Amino acid sequence: MRFGVNHTPSVGWFHSWLDFSPSDTARDMEQIASLGADHVRIFPLWPVVQPNRTLIRQSALRDVATVVDIAGSFGLDVNVDALQGHLSSFDFVPSWLESWHRRNMFTDPDVVASTAAYVEALAAIVADKPNLLGITVGNEVNQFAHAPHPAPHDTTAEQGHAWAAAMVAAARRGLGDGLEARRDSAPSPASGTASRPGPLVTVAQYDAAWYDDAQPFGPEHAADHGDATVTHSWVFNGSAALHGALGPGSVRHGEYLLQLAAAWNRDPARPNWLQEVGAPTNVVDPADAASFTEQTIRHVLDAQHVLGVTWWCSHDVSRSLADFPELEYDLGLFTNDGRLKPAGEAFAALARSARDATATPVAPPSTALVLDDVRPDGAPRHGVRADSAPGGRFAAAWLALAEGAPDRRGPQVVLRSRVGDDALLAARGITRCIEVPDDAATALLSVAHPATMA
Repeated sequence: MRFGVNHTPSVGWFHSWLDFSPSDTARDMEQIASLGADHVRIFPLWPVVQPNRTLIRQSALRDVATVVDIAGSFGLDVNVDALQGHLSSFDFVPSWLESWHRRNMFTDPDVVASTAAYVEALAAIVADKPNLLGITVGNEVNQFAHAPHPAPHDTTAEQGHAWAAAMVAAARRGLGDGLEARRDSAPSPASGTASRPGPLVTVAQYDAAWYDDAQPFGPEHAADHGDATVTHSWVFNGSAALHGALGPGSVRHGEYLLQLAAAWNRDPARPNWLQEVGAPTNVVDPADAASFTEQTIRHVLDAQHVLGVTWWCSHDVSRSLADFPELEYDLGLFTNDGRLKPAGEAFAALARSARDATATPVAPPSTALVLDDVRPDGAPRHGVRADSAPGGRFAAAWLALAEGAPDRRGPQVVLRSRVGDDALLAARGITRCIEVPDDAATALLSVAHPATMA
């Protein structure tokens, strides 16, 4: 399994793309590599690269390629996110999509074509890099599609599928056709190796895709597009409020999301990637951050077909920068000036241990909990995502099974619509399906959007 870190530049945060410094980047990458990480995820700012709908700045693309090279010099593979989009409560949307020029990000044909051109160009500039792990279409772009975003770009699930398919196709055009996805955790092959595996293309969504029935982008958008199913685990979504920072429902939330995601995969061998997870200090006391980090990752190690875990994030945000939600300042494994924090020590110990251990395939959990995605007549069932959310009856039942399991591994999840597919169950190693108890507990939660959190 891969161990990686989301790179938050220590100097200037993501505004550093405006005056890119290779030396600052190299210092950050050296520190990240010292953790035993094998990859980083980086975030070019969309308006910096494409300030006009028909202008893609080549110098900005070259800066991205330079970051990939610098990371490679420290033995790090790189995943490049295209559409930022949204980062730490701030939206970075080009001016040609806002105000007097506002058009729908997901449905306007000219906008979709221009956005795809950017994704393709970004993929192309890094396509030949031997340490390229992959391209993610963007960071949690689904948050633009619905409330609580203050100015959503309204779309439907069908339109969301068309948009995601267009962006994935653009990334693949940029990378070149016929590339096999890189799914293992082996070091990148040397430059010029003809048989090197190709990079992944992925679509990343925030957890409303799994938990909010009103969100147009849902589990199918994560599972049906790209080469791996991506999850982002944040316990400020009500998990920590319900279970406590170090309670099982918090430290197992990343594992739970991976199992939930796997249920929607049509290919039982499709990899699942915990691409974001962190210890937010508004619900996890800094004194508990190291324990939260260790327990979260250990539980993730028990899930099947996990591509990797990519921690958020590398460095704290400098307090010289204004107007971030308080929790965003302290998410780093390093302080802003490069001191390793206890959570960083915990991450490093696990990463090194996993790197040094002999890889022994572990059989997937043989028990699965049935998620009612359809009604008895086979029609789609509204409310399945609410049941899956923290406080929902399905989430509660899964946690009870996980905590009661003799091996302490959480069960798999199987959709009601697929529970009769014997071949699929066999391929997933599922031999026993359990129903959610009629008396499963439900807790109604009201959780503020992270952008408004203190």
